[in-house]
Amino acid sequence: MVFNPVLIAAHVEKPQWYNALAKYAKPDNRIAVWQLSSTLLLYFALLALMLFTVRNGYSYALTLAIGALAAAVFVRIFIFFHDCTHGCFVHSPRWNRNIGYLCGLLTFTAFNDWRRSHSAHHMTAGDLDRRGAGDITTMTVDEYTAASPWQQLAYRIYRNPAIMFTIGPAYYFLLRNRWPSPGAHRSDLYSVVFTDIGLLAIALLASWAFGFKTYILVQLPVLLIAATFGVWLFYVQHQFQGVYWARHNEWDPWKAALQGASFYRLPKMLQWLTGNIGLHHVHHARPGIPNYLLQQCYDEIAELRAVKPLTIRNSLNCVRLNLYDEKGKKLVSFRSLKKPGDRP
Repeated sequence: MVFNPVLIAAHVEKPQWYNALAKYAKPDNRIAVWQLSSTLLLYFALLALMLFTVRNGYSYALTLAIGALAAAVFVRIFIFFHDCTHGCFVHSPRWNRNIGYLCGLLTFTAFNDWRRSHSAHHMTAGDLDRRGAGDITTMTVDEYTAASPWQQLAYRIYRNPAIMFTIGPAYYFLLRNRWPSPGAHRSDLYSVVFTDIGLLAIALLASWAFGFKTYILVQLPVLLIAATFGVWLFYVQHQFQGVYWARHNEWDPWKAALQGASFYRLPKMLQWLTGNIGLHHVHHARPGIPNYLLQQCYDEIAELRAVKPLTIRNSLNCVRLNLYDEKGKKLVSFRSLKKPGDRP
């Protein structure tokens, strides 16, 4: 499923640079097979090493250290899954689906269901009137000040970093992904059921072979660490100072791509582990570009290089941005509301 912003905003003129992106939206099976095979080999080797340390009585701190590495590779596998949902990891739609199901099983996410909800995210990113499709929930200042005290409290709890990056990721990958998302079709429902059955089968088989406790000690920390890192990545992709939001009648998909999605500049090793997803503005400009061609596309298209990067240091400040100020056209903190006459 390839998103085409022109279809949903025909009134907005297509920029000249858009057509230049087409040549990068062509999967290379050789690169994809190498990425998949080498990454899966590394992932299973790290899981095996974790299993070895647990069964032979090594310090669990060592197991967790290896688990952190496995979690980083888990994130990379999720990026392959993500490419498959866009139909761009390999040429064949059938093999995009097959690989997507495999990677979805390894990352606790149902392929068809997530593909549909993620497609909706691409079609609505930056549109204030169509929030809620695969987004981090974001209220405007006016919405927050008009909300009841209980609604404000619930929103503050949701946006609290201690919740969003701990309980939130655990809930999403362990529980939320176990049932279909709103608006699910029959194929989406089946994908959730098949994924859940597959996960149960893996858990039972691993428990039979190594013991349930050992399975939990190996798989759970990898999942939780990866989920936290994944949610952080998704958060900073669309929650940063200078992000683009507009009401639907003024919404521009090209601005939503280049200004509504961040360029998260990461060290080379982290960029490799995250499958170039830090080049998120490139991905939103043309979702059909596979992860392994995003860097080349960025390097060769001047308009993409003009986007100001978000550094790791600067990204830490993003957790303070909680509300969108429509008048100022920027994200603001809860503290910015603590002025005479404003509601807390």
